[in-house]
Amino acid sequence: MEKRYLISVILILGIFLVAGLFYKSKELKKAYQGDVQQGLQQIRPLDNSILTVDDTRDLPLPVQKYLAYTGVIGKEKVQNVRIVCEGKFRPDPKKGLVPMVSEQYNYFDKPSRFYYIKLKMFGIPVVGVHSYKDATASMRIKIASLFKVADAKGEIMNKAETVTIFNDMCLLAPASLIDKRIKWETIDPLTVKATFTNNENTISAHLYFNEKGEIVNFVSDDRCLTTTGEEFRQARWSTPVRDYKDFNGVKLASYGEAVWNLPEGDYCYGQINIKEVVPNFYSFKQQY
Repeated sequence: MEKRYLISVILILGIFLVAGLFYKSKELKKAYQGDVQQGLQQIRPLDNSILTVDDTRDLPLPVQKYLAYTGVIGKEKVQNVRIVCEGKFRPDPKKGLVPMVSEQYNYFDKPSRFYYIKLKMFGIPVVGVHSYKDATASMRIKIASLFKVADAKGEIMNKAETVTIFNDMCLLAPASLIDKRIKWETIDPLTVKATFTNNENTISAHLYFNEKGEIVNFVSDDRCLTTTGEEFRQARWSTPVRDYKDFNGVKLASYGEAVWNLPEGDYCYGQINIKEVVPNFYSFKQQY
């Protein structure tokens, strides 16, 4: 009788343990979904919602040409964007590339970015979530959705992710470049410097264009390299892009790389194929 009772207790405890682990494994995804849906609740109809040439007159000529090339003139101003990507990710300079998929939601009135990535390392699933809202950023990565690999936050992350969301604005939501928080400086006919301020975070980047009007590279010195979230290394960050394609009537780069330009050599940690770019969405859709 005692043995049977003990087995029952062990089984019950096992069920609770499995249930607890299952719930905990969904923790990052639930946090990501909650942030996205909270952002959706803040979307309001825009006045003067069509982007016109007049909206772009104060921009440097290379940026004006870029907006005309992408086809955003005459379309709705952008409030938010949903982005789905596939590609390869290198978690460490000494490791190989592994397949990855990602999904993200960006909001532009109050700059916010919620990024969800899935990949496998040694056959084990790895999930990561980047959150940027109220000018505050965090990065959390877990193996098997349970065990922490990285947990980064603080002033360095806040500034770094301000660079990231501005990069998204330039490459994936060009209509957002009329934002008055951006200050522009023309360097030459194919290069501009942009300074973007969100609350206490001010970052800068150089944008490089080709003769057609396409952005071909984005370079900033305001990000820091970290693989653990504990140690940070100041480094130049660049995102060369190419292969412009039509996404919902807007011509955008469909392939890009994420590169740390280190003294010892370039560390390309991301090779990214853009699969979907959906502006001005009003409902949540989980792709992965």
